[in-house]
Amino acid sequence: ARVDVVQDVTLHDLDSANAKPQGGNDIMSMMGQMLKPKKTEITEKLRKEINKVVNKYISQGIAELVPGVLFIDEVHMLDIECFSYLNRALESSLAPIVVFATNRGRCKIRGTHIYSSHGIPLDLLDRLMVVKTEPYDRKCMSKNN
Repeated sequence: ARVDVVQDVTLHDLDSANAKPQGGNDIMSMMGQMLKPKKTEITEKLRKEINKVVNKYISQGIAELVPGVLFIDEVHMLDIECFSYLNRALESSLAPIVVFATNRGRCKIRGTHIYSSHGIPLDLLDRLMVVKTEPYDRKCMSKNN
């Protein structure tokens, strides 16, 4: 009888596994691994290689992409560099569903002199669905509603 094995692996798991330094078996390599942090930076080159492998597995039917959800509260606190990174990351086929939350109206985009709704750059704001919420009143919060 054939048994199918299903394993949930996140992109973070793949990043972590591939970012660990690979050392030799000599004493100096082993000492170096013990003294240094176990992780290195995930470079753009490494990100592209991991994405290429994941996309290959998806196209071959070996893997299935289940998008995650990234929730960013107080989004108005992000600076222009963060928004630039997010904008680029959201264009990836592996991008998660992103939910931004803020209680600000029109305010300055951090790191610039530009004012925008919710402090979010216009090029990103144009790609968002804004859901306005209102505070509850006493009647809505009462038990006997």
